[in-house]
Amino acid sequence: MDIWLIETEEGTIIRPESIHGMLWLQTHFENEHWEAISSNQVRLPISDARILSNDALDAGLSLNFLPSFSIARKF
Repeated sequence: MDIWLIETEEGTIIRPESIHGMLWLQTHFENEHWEAISSNQVRLPISDARILSNDALDAGLSLNFLPSFSIARKF
């Protein structure tokens, strides 16, 4: 696994899992964002995350997309 994309209510978290994933992400983000990416602090809108994931898959990376789960409350 090279990159995890974890969907949350606030956006999709990018979590690099391999050196290949991190190096690939470095080609898509400016230098000032690399530290935030490596520490899982970047969240993208879902539409941008889907575009990023398609591009990563086309580049041959291994991705895992974890959708968000909602919990119904009983009153």
